Order: sequence, then C-alpha cells, then structure tokens
Amino acid sequence: MQSAVELETWPGARSVPSARLFVAVIVVSTLAAAAFASLLPLQVSIITLFLFAGPHNWFELRYFLMRLPVRFGRSRTFFLTAFAGLGVLTLVYVSLPVIYKSATWSADAWSTVIATWNTLLLVWLGALIWLRNKQKPRAHWAWLIPLGLALCSLNWLGPDFFSLAIVYVHPLIALWFLDRHLRRMRPAWSRVYRRCLCLLPLVLIGMIWQLSQSSSLADNNGLFWRITQHSGAEVLPQVSSHLLVSVHLFLELLHYAVWIVALPLIGSTMRFWDVKTVPVAKHPKGFPRLVAGMLVVALIAVGALWFGFSIDYATTRDVYFTVAIAHVLAEAPFLLRMI
Repeated sequence: MQSAVELETWPGARSVPSARLFVAVIVVSTLAAAAFASLLPLQVSIITLFLFAGPHNWFELRYFLMRLPVRFGRSRTFFLTAFAGLGVLTLVYVSLPVIYKSATWSADAWSTVIATWNTLLLVWLGALIWLRNKQKPRAHWAWLIPLGLALCSLNWLGPDFFSLAIVYVHPLIALWFLDRHLRRMRPAWSRVYRRCLCLLPLVLIGMIWQLSQSSSLADNNGLFWRITQHSGAEVLPQVSSHLLVSVHLFLELLHYAVWIVALPLIGSTMRFWDVKTVPVAKHPKGFPRLVAGMLVVALIAVGALWFGFSIDYATTRDVYFTVAIAHVLAEAPFLLRMI
C-alpha cells in the first residue's frame, strides 16, 4: 500500500519550465557550494555547522517518521534488527572516547578497536540487506556478499582509512535518498536529476586539480585543528588539508541542501510543523503523541545545539560529531526500505 506521501501530486511538476528551474537550481547550488568550500573552507565550515547541523537532523528525523509504517507486519524482524543494531552501535561508538582515555592504548590496539566497530557495522548492514532480500528477492543483490567480505578485509588492512571513507561517503547518501524519492514521486524529474549528477564528479575533479598544490590550512588553534583532522589531515598527511577540508565541506553543503531544502520542497508539503502530515501519526491506529513528542524533543535538541555552539563551539562540535553517528546509521534501514 502506498503511503500518503507517495499519493501526493504536484500540479505542474512535469512541466518544462519547472524542470528547467529544477536543473538551474541544482547547477547553481552545486557550483556555489564548490566556490564557497574552496575559497573559505574553515570559515564556511564553522558557519554551516552552526546553522544547519541541528535543523538537518530534525528534518531527517521527520522524513524517517514519514517513511515509518504504522504496523511493521512482515517487516518486524527487519525493523527490530535495525533498531537494535542502531542502539548498540551508537552506544559503543559514543563510549569509544571514554574507552580511549581510560587506559594507555598502543596504536595497534586502538586500530583493532576501530576495525572491530567497523566490522560490526558491516555485519549489521549485511543482516539488514539479507532480511530485506527475503522480503523482496532481488537476484542482483547477491554481489553484495563478496563486496561486504572485501570491505571487511580492507577495513582490517586500514581501519583509519575505512573510517575516513565513511566520513566522505555519508554526505553522498543524501543524494541517493533524493534519487529514490524523485523516482517514486517525480519520475520525470528523476531522469533530469540523474543527468545533473554527472556534474558532481566534474566539480570534484576541478576542485582537486585546483587545490592539490595549495598550502595546508593553518591549524594553530584547537577548532581549526579539529576541522582539519575530521577531514583526514592526520590520515592523509601528504595531501593538502585545504583540499581535504574543501572537498568534505562541499559534500556536506550538498547533504544539508538535500535534507533541509530539496526533500521538504519536493515532498509537496511545507507544513513540516503539522504532525497530522506524518502517516504514522494521522492513522487511526497511529501514535500522534509519540511522534509529536519526538519532534518536540528534537527541536529542543536543535536549540541546545545552537546554545552550545554559542558558548563553546569546539567542545560542542566534538559532542555533536560523536552523537551524530546515530543519524548516520539510521539512514541505512530506511534507504534499504526504499530500494
């Protein structure tokens, strides 16, 4: 059964002028994001995280609630596995800084800890894919088994590189969500959108060519050091930190644009404050109070995040990127449900 979101229509969405405007917005936004990320990487990184980190998580939570079925039915095992893995992996990840400070760890021992967490992540993803495949068998999913094993091997060969790859791949998942959403609700726009995605590697190649010989960014204070390290300056010391920060910031800007602007607009409803637009809340057997409570708590968290950034930006940044692993993990089951 289609959800209420999928049954919505948008008059004029297939018209040529609208499609042209859609393409123009994508191109201009992509080029503008690349320009800002290249010219002022540290400054724009600080500003965008302050402004959009909290709101984008709120919109992401609301989108997931829109995709959540009222009754799990045959998907019960899938969702139980998803939520259990999400909880366990998040708790372990959040505890890693405490574990690291509790004892003196050698580099090899700490790499083993990181590799173990990455392996648990891959096992969890593999279990979700297997459960999803049982619901909707797809022969072409068989290649994911050797891929998962190969990723496990690569993870143990270089845990730090694998973790850094997650940092860079995660923003791209938002583009995949947008693709699946367009395919369901705006099929004509989906083809245009996929053509526009060809611009992404060209922009990245241009940024790499332009910034590969640039001097590394000054990281003479704690905040700038955190930004460069998060982008992989320690893992890839031979690469200019200017290039690393700019590329990561560019991808994050696209990530924020998808969750805060594109998906709410294309979802044909800007009444994002109205709980009754969430199927699991407006259904007779739904949970309107629970959904409303979750959104209110998330909104309070956004305000707390802004307050924390205002008081102590560096510490709040560390806390945010530790806890934010929850929303990174939550994307996996909902994306699999859309495939």
